[in-house]
Amino acid sequence: MLNLTGKNAIVTGIANNRSIAWGIAQQLHQAGANLGITFLPDDKGRYERKVAELVESLQPSIFLPCDVQNDEQIDATFAAIGEKWGKVDILIHCLAFANKDDLSGDFSNTSRQGFITALEVSTYSLTRLAAAAKPLMTEGGSIVTLTYLGGVKVIPNYNVMGVAKAALEMSVRYLAGELGPQNIRVNAISAGPIRTLASSAVGGILDMIHHVEQVAPLRRTVTQLEVGNAATFLCSDLASGITGQILYVDAGYEIMGM
Repeated sequence: MLNLTGKNAIVTGIANNRSIAWGIAQQLHQAGANLGITFLPDDKGRYERKVAELVESLQPSIFLPCDVQNDEQIDATFAAIGEKWGKVDILIHCLAFANKDDLSGDFSNTSRQGFITALEVSTYSLTRLAAAAKPLMTEGGSIVTLTYLGGVKVIPNYNVMGVAKAALEMSVRYLAGELGPQNIRVNAISAGPIRTLASSAVGGILDMIHHVEQVAPLRRTVTQLEVGNAATFLCSDLASGITGQILYVDAGYEIMGM
């Protein structure tokens, strides 16, 4: 079993018990990591209450708001993390958003603001969080983000999110190149389609899942916990020589040509 005892891990993007981030948080906890959880704040505190109740069993030592469209809040969050922990070893980035209207129809009709929003939340946030975490990764570390096949191939009803994921994957490589001398590794997991709150915005998600179950070599799709296992591996010393990579956790679907 992987051992992350003594490692401080920040996990972003947990929305509910279907979230891939939730699967990753569970596996990091099982491996012994000390967890810090961030949530998207809202005026009525609904997300905070929902996420707090869900992660209670993981006993996170940090639970903080972090709206990645707000630089001041990002800085305040990581300042609080630094004050509490002193160092960060692991950063899990599970953040993506696009307006539903920009995920269907003709890609050429993508709105200007929709394009900006998708790239800001889904792509730039990785770079911004990495910059905030970098000073705290004094003993090296691992950053892991989530991508999808739609970043390299055309997927129906994915549209602007495909462009965001393509930019995210290139961001992984540039960040890996920059942070490698500090022994900070940066990788992405390209997970197969999983029914989550985020994926529910993609039209035909159930058809996509059934298609993978019929075509993928393993004749099934994957679970949140399987993605969590891969992320835990990438955050462990067993992956000490791996950086700048896109690891497909999709039951082998990506290899198929037809």
